[in-house]
Amino acid sequence: MLLEVANLTVCYDKAMLINDLSLSVKEGELVGLVGPNGAGKSTLLRAITGLVAWEREITRRSTQGDITLQGTITFAGERIDQIPAYEITKRGLIHCPERRRPFREMTVLENLRAGAYLLKDKHKLQENLEKVYALFPVLYNRSNQISGKLSGGEQQMLAIGRSMMSEPRLLCIDEPSTGLSPKLRKDVFKKIAEIGRLGITMLLVEQEIGAVFEMAARNYVLSSGKIIAEGTGARLLENEVIRKTYLGL
Repeated sequence: MLLEVANLTVCYDKAMLINDLSLSVKEGELVGLVGPNGAGKSTLLRAITGLVAWEREITRRSTQGDITLQGTITFAGERIDQIPAYEITKRGLIHCPERRRPFREMTVLENLRAGAYLLKDKHKLQENLEKVYALFPVLYNRSNQISGKLSGGEQQMLAIGRSMMSEPRLLCIDEPSTGLSPKLRKDVFKKIAEIGRLGITMLLVEQEIGAVFEMAARNYVLSSGKIIAEGTGARLLENEVIRKTYLGL
């Protein structure tokens, strides 16, 4: 397994957001993680990529509460839940955050280069930039435009492109369709499918269940911080309780 999460529990003060959760992602897989609002999907990605541990240290220093994180997270055979987020990034586990979050005052090109800040090889940086432009031609056309003036769909493509600049071994994408029109959602999902065909391993968090189930090899359904079902999209949709209660279908 490329990623293994075992018995993970995350609590913010007395609120348990992730409850004894385990999941895995194989090399080359596109795995879906679905569930209702407040299920803990974003918290899980933040825990996997080291951001919860970083936030825990900040809160402890400020004495404004406490965050506890228990369990193990293993990436490429190495335990990573006890190392800083920047070290996790160095290993190729990349987080593409919800709501895009570009550096709004910087140009598209500057944003993309920021995504490759760990790369020391300028030729490799240029090669990665060309790959991103080939995947997202609109970013090439907008390369000198201020990122804050892009449309929502263009900003999402920029966020994914920026994440790809660091050559992810595992790309975690959080709610890429948030705030987009149906047409733009379709465009973004098409690009994610193309990335999957390039052989990049992905963990995709999304509420647009139909699109995820169509792309993903396997899916996890998360509810109240727990994995309550796992399987292919077709198998999950056969379960009426899962379909109605947890997927809202």
